[in-house]
Amino acid sequence: MSGLDAARAVADAVLYEGYVLYPYRASSSKNQVRWQWGVLMPEDAVAADPSERAGCRTDVVLDGRDPSLRVTVRFLQVQQRYVEGPDGERVDRLDAGDATYVPWDEAREQEVALDVPLDAGLSTTVDVPGGTTTEELPDGAGRLVRVREPLRVRVDVSTVRPVSPYPVRLVSVRVANATGAPATPAPDRPAWLRRALVACHLLLESPDASFVSQLEPAEWASGLVGECVNDGLFPVLAGPVGQAHVVLASPIILYDHPELAPQSETSFFDALEIDELLSLRTMTLSEEEKREVRGTDPRTAALLREVDDMPPELWERLHGTVRYVDAMTAGVTEPAAPPDVPWWDPGSDGSVDPEHDAVRIGPVEVRRGSRVLLRPGARRADAHDLFLAGRPATVAAVLHDVDGHQHLAVTVDDDPGSDLKAAHGRFLYFAPDEVEPFDTAPSSPTQEPPSGVGG
Repeated sequence: MSGLDAARAVADAVLYEGYVLYPYRASSSKNQVRWQWGVLMPEDAVAADPSERAGCRTDVVLDGRDPSLRVTVRFLQVQQRYVEGPDGERVDRLDAGDATYVPWDEAREQEVALDVPLDAGLSTTVDVPGGTTTEELPDGAGRLVRVREPLRVRVDVSTVRPVSPYPVRLVSVRVANATGAPATPAPDRPAWLRRALVACHLLLESPDASFVSQLEPAEWASGLVGECVNDGLFPVLAGPVGQAHVVLASPIILYDHPELAPQSETSFFDALEIDELLSLRTMTLSEEEKREVRGTDPRTAALLREVDDMPPELWERLHGTVRYVDAMTAGVTEPAAPPDVPWWDPGSDGSVDPEHDAVRIGPVEVRRGSRVLLRPGARRADAHDLFLAGRPATVAAVLHDVDGHQHLAVTVDDDPGSDLKAAHGRFLYFAPDEVEPFDTAPSSPTQEPPSGVGG
């Protein structure tokens, strides 16, 4: 796969992020409020609601003596779908074949690809046509009518040659929704979206030059990167690691060289999707719900079909994978545990014993049965910790995570449900520097905390 193809695969995930959410039905309440980022509204909508935006901008540093540059603006164009019965009258619901159809706002992918003369820059306006299409439903049950509003996209690209011993350019790309106002003002956001650029993002390609990472720039380029302005978009290097010929400027902040998990072969339209969980939940839909999924959108119908037809070997791949770090496994020829013991089971590593291990906190060794005061520090962001500061607790185990860090599992002494929680293995977890030992030995059940300590 080329660098551009790999970038496009990630860009497609950005394009359809949040397009439709589980349970993938048009009637679901969460699918009544859609398209929350990467949305460029027309100016009249921004005037009505200043929280919306009409344009975006990204700046990149391009390193090359005589580079070429192609800028591709990608977005979704919303189209309003009506449902008509066999007599041509609009209806709110129509059963046809194995699907149930309701009115719905779909979207079409759009691209504006421009070759930019870097020395001259570029300023252009591109018209994206509207239109009406009709799709006949099976057995003469009715039809779907799709209507798209025309759009106008303005793209401005400018370049600056900064004072530098390196052959670099600072490239600025601005995209704006230049669609004119309708004859009758649109009343609300769903209506504005039909004249919006949705999930707008950019692909920048320069096969004969290199883009500079804005996350980890070389020292010589850090000052130039500091001058970059990114508004509504953030550029990251895309494609395989080691290549820097393609940039994805996305409304969702990513790392350099993002990639799709090879185990993921179905698009669920959810950020950080958990494919196995969503597949299983999709399978629990009733037949009536599945009918609506098939009729909601062609993409949801394809998703349902893929889940229903998923082969056993793909289910196994979705169930999980362990990625080993070469540096940590170098020279290891035999597994550390019997193959029938999972890696996460404490029994898989004989070097740890949570019930007998100890951790030294200052001059004190803390282990199971030790009593401590909870002193949650600035590292923790849970507001619940404010109620635990200064509370006495008893250590139930000293644990080690896969990164080599230690944690204390504790029960709060004056918690009336502590016995029940402990019986079910439910503990609170703190780092060693977030507790203060009472003394050097495990306390007896009758030992009292020092004066002034209380819950």
